[in-house]
Amino acid sequence: MGPSVQGSGRSVVTIGVYDGVHRGHQRVVERAVAVAGERGLRSVAVTFEPHPDEVVRPGSHPQRLTNPRRRAELLKGLGIDEVEVVEFTLEVSRTSPDDFAQSLLAERLRAAVVVVGEEFVFGYGGKGNVETLRTLGEKCDFAVESIPTLDAVSATSIRERLVAGDVEGAASELGRPHRVEGVVVRGYQRGRQLGFPTANVETPQYTAIPADGVYAGWLECVPVANMPALYEGERWPAAISVGTNPTFEGVPRTVEAYALDRDDLELYGAHVAVEFAARLRGNTRFESIDALIAQIHADVAATRRLTT
Repeated sequence: MGPSVQGSGRSVVTIGVYDGVHRGHQRVVERAVAVAGERGLRSVAVTFEPHPDEVVRPGSHPQRLTNPRRRAELLKGLGIDEVEVVEFTLEVSRTSPDDFAQSLLAERLRAAVVVVGEEFVFGYGGKGNVETLRTLGEKCDFAVESIPTLDAVSATSIRERLVAGDVEGAASELGRPHRVEGVVVRGYQRGRQLGFPTANVETPQYTAIPADGVYAGWLECVPVANMPALYEGERWPAAISVGTNPTFEGVPRTVEAYALDRDDLELYGAHVAVEFAARLRGNTRFESIDALIAQIHADVAATRRLTT
């Protein structure tokens, strides 16, 4: 677990995986922040790493909508004072609802109020629910608020939209464009040869990448500890390609972003974020390089209309 808030007074706690910090999550978190403000207490968000499904159902590999750093950034952007990351292990998965409430919420976080979604479950086998939490709260001296969920907004439905290439639908549920992050690595440099130099983004395993195709969006450098701080604060409209480069008989699946009108960027080794605004088309094998270049010009023009 991360650093404890013991000794800093009681807190208002919200708990969840919070992958994506989507619009449904935001309602719960914003209520926790509001209650903390009303009571003059600290607000704490408890999240889990790795994803509990990966531990309980090994090999399930839930596609990540947000990495832990981004998740904490989004939660703090909603007003959360502290993010407590619980390392989710088999031992943690076997914690009883009683022990979870007593050891984590009452003793470690000194919860005065716990705010969760109305479908919240916890403890070994998911045996605890909101009513269980209320009963335990009476014993452990904390109140419980449950917030109704938003219909049709969930991390699962967002992942399904991304698999289908529906980045606009995903953005509607997230409340912002979906983004992937990674380090810029050297590729085949074909984009540079064609006049459209791209950042080849190496994403972490299990990142939720949209379906193969060409997208309009944005590219930006993200300051990360122990990584080169390049072009900090800059964000560029970008034409994005996801896939295997069928014209060149590519095999590895890649995420490449061309920052419009910028052929001077030196991004190798930088940590970047790629955000998806709209899907322009699927991937196509072109019969000639000239045909490919003509299509890229059209993709750039479409990107410019959508992002500037």
